Amino acid sequence: MPSRAAHAPKSGPRTSPRKALGQHYLVDGDVLEAILTAAELDPEDVVVEVGPGQGALTRHLVEKARRVMAIEIDPHLAASLPNRLDSPPNLTVINGDARDVDLDRVLEGEPAYKLVANLPYYAASPILRHFLEAGDRRPVLAVVMTQKEVAQSMSAEGGKMSLLAAAIQLYGIPRIVCSVPPRAFYPIPKVSSAVLRIDVRARPAIDVGDPAEFFEIVRAGFFSPRKQLRNSLSLGLGITTQRSSYLLGLADMDPKRRPENLSLKDWEKLYKVARENMELWKPEPTPR
Repeated sequence: MPSRAAHAPKSGPRTSPRKALGQHYLVDGDVLEAILTAAELDPEDVVVEVGPGQGALTRHLVEKARRVMAIEIDPHLAASLPNRLDSPPNLTVINGDARDVDLDRVLEGEPAYKLVANLPYYAASPILRHFLEAGDRRPVLAVVMTQKEVAQSMSAEGGKMSLLAAAIQLYGIPRIVCSVPPRAFYPIPKVSSAVLRIDVRARPAIDVGDPAEFFEIVRAGFFSPRKQLRNSLSLGLGITTQRSSYLLGLADMDPKRRPENLSLKDWEKLYKVARENMELWKPEPTPR
């Protein structure tokens, strides 16, 4: 059965996708429906949409939600979007970069919202982290389209963990809703995509205290992910393997394990040991 075509928006001053911004317009109506179903929208919902493009998904969002705030990095698309959709009163368009947009300004006092996005491949990870690490400005639910390999990495479980998986799963529970073939977009990308749903936790999965310091340890652990943990941690922190092995011993962890085999609980244990023994890995100030 052929896919339903997305509702064609009105023409604007320029409709050609910009390669530099990773623009691929979703044109498959069945995929749009999958996104909307996964978002479970009701008439009182507030939605933040990233990358509305020509508004194929936005058109449905403004019909289903109380308010829609659309963040578009392309100034031409941002300026023309309201007119394309007949200027719905519940649509606000923000011309900005979703990787560092001020969420207080975007949300205008709204206490809760859902994130719905067709993310550009080059910026999917930093955009998601910006929203998930936003404290009390985190969404209650995120439904995003991204490159299939990235979605698989974000939702990976034990034995296949990555730095990205740890960053996403600290704040939410991800699952792939469906795969999306290249033909669902115009222009057709060279890779497949996937719709990912993230049920955002009310509080982080583990007690990390200082997230920046926690990810300093995790990032170091994945510095060279194919190496044994003691070697990767040593390289990432710039310390000797003797010190990294000692830290892992204090955490009761086998230094020969691979980083991908650690769970979030394992990283929490290592982080807490590292915080209690900062002299082992924090560089000492150079004397003047």
